[in-house]
Amino acid sequence: MTTAADGLTMNRLIHGAVRRDVRRLAEALEADPDQDRAVDLLRAYRFLRAELTRHHEGEDTHIWPMMARLGADTSLLEQMESEHEAMADALGGVEAALVALASAPSRTTLDAAREEVATMSGIVDAHLRHEEDELEPVLVPMTSTPEWAAVEKKLRGGSVVEAGRFFAWLTDDMSAEEKAFLGTLVPPPVTGLLSRLLGRRYSREIAPVWA
Repeated sequence: MTTAADGLTMNRLIHGAVRRDVRRLAEALEADPDQDRAVDLLRAYRFLRAELTRHHEGEDTHIWPMMARLGADTSLLEQMESEHEAMADALGGVEAALVALASAPSRTTLDAAREEVATMSGIVDAHLRHEEDELEPVLVPMTSTPEWAAVEKKLRGGSVVEAGRFFAWLTDDMSAEEKAFLGTLVPPPVTGLLSRLLGRRYSREIAPVWA
């Protein structure tokens, strides 16, 4: 895991995209969306949930076990898994609330959606901060090992279509500093090509929801 002088990592880029979309969703709900808008928000949220779930599955399945084998504190890894479970529950609560809002918009369903998003936002941000502050300092030194190289290969084992959607999502509204760091990990022509050709669903169906 390459780390920039200012502490940026790929993990933090992903966390930034998650925080960005959680913020966008909360702001959109404050604008009293009509039914068509609520349907769009549900679609965009499901995309975010899928990306975040995929990220956590990679950590639970590959990264945490590798860290345990290399001597990381198992209690910290257990905390990470427990927080992932709490996040999954909170993400499910938001989806149920958005489905209700999209099906029958009312003050009641809107208030419920806002409450679920606020709860989820707190749980998600607390976990991301915990991971960045306590787990990353343990993980980063391990990323020069053969064990990490094997894990990284598994994490990249998805389809090129998934990669295209991922990079289109990740780079949406990304700062110049973050793009420069990403370019040290993946050549910009590669991310650009994948995003444009295979991330078209994101560009066509998701990004406009947040515009």
